[in-house]
Amino acid sequence: MDSYSRSLRGKQSRSDGEYFEAMIEDACRFYENKGICAIDKTPEPMRILKPYDRKKGQFIACFAKQAQPDFKGALQDATMVLFDAKHTDAGQIRRSVVTEEQEECFERYTKMGAFCFLVISLGFKDFYRVPWVIFRDMKKLFDHKYMDRRDMFRYQITFKNGILRFLDGVELRGDEDED
Repeated sequence: MDSYSRSLRGKQSRSDGEYFEAMIEDACRFYENKGICAIDKTPEPMRILKPYDRKKGQFIACFAKQAQPDFKGALQDATMVLFDAKHTDAGQIRRSVVTEEQEECFERYTKMGAFCFLVISLGFKDFYRVPWVIFRDMKKLFDHKYMDRRDMFRYQITFKNGILRFLDGVELRGDEDED
């Protein structure tokens, strides 16, 4: 693949990722308005290199370090949530899409009892909420370092009335039937 094709593919991937994150941000506002959660996008750590246009507040910057998972927040029962958004046009998602920094963050929060997961889009057609521990251990569970639709079937979520329903079906503490 020549450099022009790689550049074009990179731009398309970034655009798809931004669109998918916007879908999730819309869903976060939907759930927040229902009193279910408060979840925010984690800002990307950046370092300013030099001013570009001071009048417009523009500058040249670079990412300071690898990003943490994309979203953090809490459910109405005080359960911490931490998750990352991953989109691909392929029919499978590879284990390698999670960076070392993201993995370390997932592990730290998992140890503290947080609800950690990945929200995955396959071609903007099929969507999944895969628990971190399942994604992390996919090699042991599925005997390969990727997950396809068959592997993720039980984690499928819906896109309904313009909202990605990634928290539907989550049981909150205190929701159990008390006899």
